[in-house]
Amino acid sequence: MSTTTASSAHGGAGGARRRLGRRAALLTALALAASGVAGPVGATTVSAAPALPGAATQHTGAAAPAAVDHPVRSAGCGTDPGQEPGTSVLRTLTSDGRERSVQLHLPDGYRSDRAWPVVLVFHGRGNTGAGTEAFAGLDALPAIVAYGNGVVGTGDGDRQAWEGAPYSAPGVDDVAYTDDLLDTLESDLCVDTRRVYATGKSNGGGFAGILACELSDRVAAVAPVAAAFYGTGHPDCAPQRPVPVIELHGTNDVTIPYVGDVDRGLPAIPHWAGEWVGRNGCTTGPEVEATADDVTTYRWTDCAAGAEVTQVAVLGGGHTWPGEDSYSGGGYATHSIEAHEVMWEFLRDERLPVRFLDAQGATS
Repeated sequence: MSTTTASSAHGGAGGARRRLGRRAALLTALALAASGVAGPVGATTVSAAPALPGAATQHTGAAAPAAVDHPVRSAGCGTDPGQEPGTSVLRTLTSDGRERSVQLHLPDGYRSDRAWPVVLVFHGRGNTGAGTEAFAGLDALPAIVAYGNGVVGTGDGDRQAWEGAPYSAPGVDDVAYTDDLLDTLESDLCVDTRRVYATGKSNGGGFAGILACELSDRVAAVAPVAAAFYGTGHPDCAPQRPVPVIELHGTNDVTIPYVGDVDRGLPAIPHWAGEWVGRNGCTTGPEVEATADDVTTYRWTDCAAGAEVTQVAVLGGGHTWPGEDSYSGGGYATHSIEAHEVMWEFLRDERLPVRFLDAQGATS
C-alpha cells in the first residue's frame, strides 16, 4: 500500500427536545411492535446506570475465556508502518484492477511488536474517509482506524458511494475492496486478525451491515450508524456465523427514517435489528434502558455464540453521528453519548473464532 498524501490527526430548547423525545419514544415503541421484535420475548425496563455522560453502558457478554482470547498476529508485525503513531495518511492500493484509497490512522503509541485491533470505517454518500474522520471521534480509539473511500456512483453530482445502494457505482465490488484492504493492512501493519470491526454512517453504515453478512469470516462485529440498509444487490444475508451487531439511529432521521421507507426499500430499524435477533438466535430481550434523557437502548441477549444485538435509539435525533465533533448531517445530534465510545464498549471484547483464521503467516 503506497502513501500519497498526509493529513494531520486531528431552557426552551430543552423543553422542545423533551417533547420531541416523548413523540420519538412513541414512534420507537410503535416501530418495535410493528416489527414483531418486542412482542414474542417481552421487554425488561432498566433505569439508567449512574455513568458519566458519554460513557457506554452496553455489554455484550460475548468475550471468550481469557485463555483463548490471545491475539493472532498478522504477517506485518515487526515491519515499519511507514507513518508516525497518532497520524493519518492517505494511502492507495489496487483492488479488482482499480486504484482505491484509504485514510489510515495509527493510534498513539502504535508499536509494530504489538497486535492491534482494526476498525474499518465507511463514509456516507458524497462524503470521504477524511470527512468522516473529522466528526466521528474514532481516532481516539486504541486501534488502527481505516477510513475507506468509495467510488463515484450514479445520480446527481460526483458523489462517492458504497456497494448495496441503488446509486452505487455499477460493477464495483466493495466487498472485494474490503478483503484486499484487510490483506494490505495485515501485511503492512501489526494487526490482531481476530479483532477486525466495521462501522460507517448512512450508506457506509448500510455497507457495514452487508459486511456482517458477506465477510463474517474476517469481520468480528459491526456497528452501523444512521444506516441505510437498502436491499439492492444483497437481498439475502447468510453469515457463516452469528455476528454481534450494534446500530445507532435517530428516531427523527428524515434522510433514512427510523420507521423505514417502503418506497425506497428501507426497512424499519427495529425490523432490521429483529432480523439479526433471529439470525443470532437471541432468546432474551429486548431489555430496554433509558441510557440518557434522549437515548433509549434496546438489547437482546442469550444469543448463539454470545452474539448479542443492540439498537441505540436517539430520541428526536436526525441523520447525525452521536457526539459529533463537527457537522455530520441534518437534524438534532445528541451529545449525551459519544458513538465511538458506545460502539467500542460493545466491540472491543468481540473476537473472530479461531477456526476462520488463515493459519498461513499468522502467529499467536
